[in-house]
Amino acid sequence: MLIVLSPAKTLDLETPSTTKQHSMPAFLGRSIELIDILRGYSPAEIGTLMGISDALSALNVARYASWSASAQDARQAVMAFNGDVYTGFGARTLKPAQLDYAQASIRILSGLYGVLRPLDLIEPHRLEMGTRLANPHGKDLYGFWGESVTAALNESIEANHAKALVNLASEEYFKSVKPKLLTVPVITPVFQDWKNGKYKIISFFAKRARGMMARYAAVKGITDPVKLKAFKVDGYAFDQRESDAAAWVFRRKLEA
Repeated sequence: MLIVLSPAKTLDLETPSTTKQHSMPAFLGRSIELIDILRGYSPAEIGTLMGISDALSALNVARYASWSASAQDARQAVMAFNGDVYTGFGARTLKPAQLDYAQASIRILSGLYGVLRPLDLIEPHRLEMGTRLANPHGKDLYGFWGESVTAALNESIEANHAKALVNLASEEYFKSVKPKLLTVPVITPVFQDWKNGKYKIISFFAKRARGMMARYAAVKGITDPVKLKAFKVDGYAFDQRESDAAAWVFRRKLEA
């Protein structure tokens, strides 16, 4: 199987990586196109485009200016991303063989890089997939990437002899994928928590759970997605009655 994750808005550029292994992103030439477009924006324009503060706008304008395809100031994607998904994934505590699994079987969807392997080197940046950045290929990043993301995933699916794609990405990022063009079916795990008398998706917990499931797969070396149904981490358990072939529901009811 092949797993897809979203990236994170926040980056950890200080904590040392636990491996020297690295690779280079497949779409660096396309990334340069986007950086060249972004370099034409002022801090105020970046702030309006991305809906971020003046301080973050200035930071990212400086990052675009210093961005280099040579990756001199880069670190591995899975070591750089620092959001809830990556707290759940805990890359720095994975063993070498488990990181090897991740490199082969996990892909990270990216607004700037298209598709990343976990150990691909990335420069500090911010560019969410949903950003309406006009470009020669379309009005936004979905237009920019077109079918490229899907084609890259199909290549990894073929290389892995995968029988399914496990979607642990957010809706915003998975919109860059064209499921009808994938060569395998898509399985989307759904994580629900009990709150106010009913089960519902709570964003913070769901993001962390996606990372935990990706870690579970890496630790166990899972290649058959059916084995993900045994995922019982942090109180979650598979609910057969609420699930179907495309959406696998995992629920938990924490003690009050």
